[in-house]
Amino acid sequence: MSFDNLGLTAELLRAVAHQGYTQPTPVQREAIPLILEGRDVLAAAQTGTGKTAAFTLPILQRLAQTQSGSQSLGRRPVRVLVVTPTRELCLQVEDAIHTYSQTRPVRSLAIYGGVPFDPQVRKLLQAPEIVVATPGRLLDHVEQRTIDLSKVEVLVLDEGDRMLDMGFIPDVRRIIDLLPKVRQTLMFSATFSGPVKKLATDFQRDPAIIQITPEHTSAQSVRQVVIPVDQRHKRDLLAKLIKSGRIEQALVFTRMKHAAGRLAEQLERDGIRATAIHGDKSQIQRNRALADFKAGKVDILVATDVAARGLDIDALPHVINYELPTVPQDYIHRIGRTGRAGMDGDAISLVAPEEEPMLEDIQRLLKRELDIEVIREFLPGPVDRRHAPEPRMRGFREPRRDAGARRNGRYTDTGRSAPVRKSAATRQSPAGASDRPLTQMPGERISRSA
Repeated sequence: MSFDNLGLTAELLRAVAHQGYTQPTPVQREAIPLILEGRDVLAAAQTGTGKTAAFTLPILQRLAQTQSGSQSLGRRPVRVLVVTPTRELCLQVEDAIHTYSQTRPVRSLAIYGGVPFDPQVRKLLQAPEIVVATPGRLLDHVEQRTIDLSKVEVLVLDEGDRMLDMGFIPDVRRIIDLLPKVRQTLMFSATFSGPVKKLATDFQRDPAIIQITPEHTSAQSVRQVVIPVDQRHKRDLLAKLIKSGRIEQALVFTRMKHAAGRLAEQLERDGIRATAIHGDKSQIQRNRALADFKAGKVDILVATDVAARGLDIDALPHVINYELPTVPQDYIHRIGRTGRAGMDGDAISLVAPEEEPMLEDIQRLLKRELDIEVIREFLPGPVDRRHAPEPRMRGFREPRRDAGARRNGRYTDTGRSAPVRKSAATRQSPAGASDRPLTQMPGERISRSA
C-alpha cells in the first residue's frame, strides 16, 4: 500500500513525497484512515515507527477541509492540542507540523518550560490553530489566562505511557477538564499497560485500537547484549569500547542527571568527545548538545530517560545502558532510539552485580534472555584486593575449566579464556536460541560455546 491509498489530499501527498517517503509505516497505514473518519484512536507503536506523521497528516487535512465554528475576540481559537511529556518531543512534533504543512501553512506553536514565558504569550496572541505543549507550561498559560482551550476539536496525548511514568496524569486530567466534551481524542503509547488502557477508558469514546507491535517487545532490528562489569569499572570499560572502535556514535543512558553530567565530563578528560543532556540544562543548552551530536561534533551524548524521550536521531548506531533503568519499560524506550526505520542498531548494557534484579525484570518483560558477552578484564569480582570482596553476579560464576563447562550455556567470551558460565535459568533455555553475529574488539579473540 502507498500513501495514495490512505485518503490524503494531493497537497499532503506532495509534502510526504518531498520528504522521500513512498510507503506508509504500519502505524500510519492503520491510523490515518481512522483519524480521517473522526474516530478516537488508541495506538501502541514503538519509537521510530512514524507515529508523529500518523496523527499529524490527518489533522492537517482536517484543518484544511473544515473551518472553525467560532471566533474568539476576532481571532481563530486553538483547534488542536497535542500534549507531550518532554520538551524535545514537543519540538519534534511541531517540526513535523511545519514539514508537512509547507504547501498550506498552518499556525502552530510549541510551548514548554525552561524558556522565557513572555515570548510564548506574544506568539499565542497570533492565534495558533495547533498548540503542542508540555503539561506544566500549558497549565501556567491557563492560569495566566493567556490561552483558551474551550474550542479544541482534536486532542492528542503523545507518549501516554511516559505521561504515567513521569506523574503527569493529574495535570493531564486538569487540562482535559478545560476541553469541550465533544472532541476527537487520539492517544499514542509505546505499550498497552493496564494504566494506559485505564487512561484511555477515562478520556476516549469507543476508540479504535491499533497495536503495531506485540506488547512489551523491542525492535527486532536491535542487537541486544549484556556485558557484566563492576560499577566502579564501568567508565573504563565504556572508554575502551569507544577507543577500540567498537562504539562510534552512541546515546548513553544514566539514571540520574548528576551522573549524566559527571560521566560526560569524565569521558571528555579521557579524550572522548562527549556532552550531556538532562533536566538541569536549559533548553538552549539541550538544543545545542543535540545539534552537536547530530552534526558529529561530539561522539557520545549522555542522557537521562526524561531528557532523551522524544529525541529524533536518524541512523543512531548504538545505545548504551551505562546504568539499567529501574522501570523495565524504560529499557524498551531506550533501545528504541537505535534500529529505527528498519536500520540495524546495537544496544549494549553494562550490568553491575547489584543491577541483576533490574536485568531480571527487563528479561521478564521481554520474555527472553539477553545475550551475554564477557570481557575478561572487566568481569565482576574481587579483582582489586584493596577493596572488600564483592559477590559475583549470579550467572557469571567461574566454572570448571574443562570442555564440558565451556559447552554449558550460551555466552560470548571476549578474551583469552572462558572463566564464566550462564545461570541455571539460561542453561534451561532452548538450544540455539540465538544466532546473532558476535562483535569483536580489535586484537581480541571471540569464541562461542556450542
